[in-house]
Amino acid sequence: MIIKPQILLLTMLAGWMNRQQQDVIEYLKTENKVLRETIGKKRIVLTDTQRRRLAVAAKKIGRKALAGVCGLFTPDTLLGWHRKLIAKKYDGSKKRKPGRPAISEELEKLIVKIAKQNPDWGYLRISGQLKYLGFKASRPTIAKILEKHGIEPSPERKKKTTWANFVRSHFESLAAIDFVTTEIYTLGGLTRYMVLVVIDYSTRKVEIAGIIPQADGPWMEQMARNLTDPFDGFLKDKKYLVHDCDSLFTKKFKEILKSGGVSPKRTSPMSPNLNPFIERFFRSLQAECLDKMLIFGEKHLRHILENYCEHYHHHRPHQSLDNEMIEPLHQGNGKIECHEQLGGLLKSYRRAA
Repeated sequence: MIIKPQILLLTMLAGWMNRQQQDVIEYLKTENKVLRETIGKKRIVLTDTQRRRLAVAAKKIGRKALAGVCGLFTPDTLLGWHRKLIAKKYDGSKKRKPGRPAISEELEKLIVKIAKQNPDWGYLRISGQLKYLGFKASRPTIAKILEKHGIEPSPERKKKTTWANFVRSHFESLAAIDFVTTEIYTLGGLTRYMVLVVIDYSTRKVEIAGIIPQADGPWMEQMARNLTDPFDGFLKDKKYLVHDCDSLFTKKFKEILKSGGVSPKRTSPMSPNLNPFIERFFRSLQAECLDKMLIFGEKHLRHILENYCEHYHHHRPHQSLDNEMIEPLHQGNGKIECHEQLGGLLKSYRRAA
């Protein structure tokens, strides 16, 4: 039996059309099943698995046939899911070997620290110091890290001295003085008292130089003599005393300081940031102590300030000193105990002997 070519062609065309129809039906069945899985949801949000099922079924139909199917998703959306499916199949990113390993965060911080502390050190000098410390970092790596942190090369860095570096280099010879005021209850009613405080820049130690309702010239002159006493004056080892523009820092007050070897340095008007350490002490004193207490009389005020200064020097860690204490007390190896002052307002912890 001889089959005519026309009949064979029609048979093949009918089979192809039947297969296309089956593919369309399979896609619609898949879409219907996916939609049933999303019943009860406010929005139709498909999972990756559902997108994959629809993309596989849609690929068999093709863009032209999909355009004629009244579905919920456009042909571009479905074929886009299919392309992502193929890309994911051949994604080899997880098998890639890493390139040159990145340096540790510890080493990066150390490089930045050394560069900032030594403006005249070049890349090779820093690399040599790191080698001595047991680290390995090449010249290009150091250059890249310093550029990342906005640090200029050595020839430019050593030409510039920041104000912070200048002040830090003079810490041992610097101190600051200022007043803090507080209201206390006296027999005459609510009275404002002035507390004269001096702070050592290098150690952050403070001295309550004097307490008085209203300071005047003669009183300030006596404070200057006390502070510059050659035996136990707080400023006996200092060269400079920073103060603001308060009129109480009189000409006579400054002359007494100079006769004791201390040069007074007045800050510019409207520049509180030029005396930050003593301002920070005042903030701590008021927030942690004075603002939380009712003070009755000068004797009570002196007791409070004495206790707070003890807490400040011996029991309180300071962020500017890497969370160390100014003069830490000796600890034992026993259990941890809570040390309270001013009725529990000030608390600290240390191990018992």
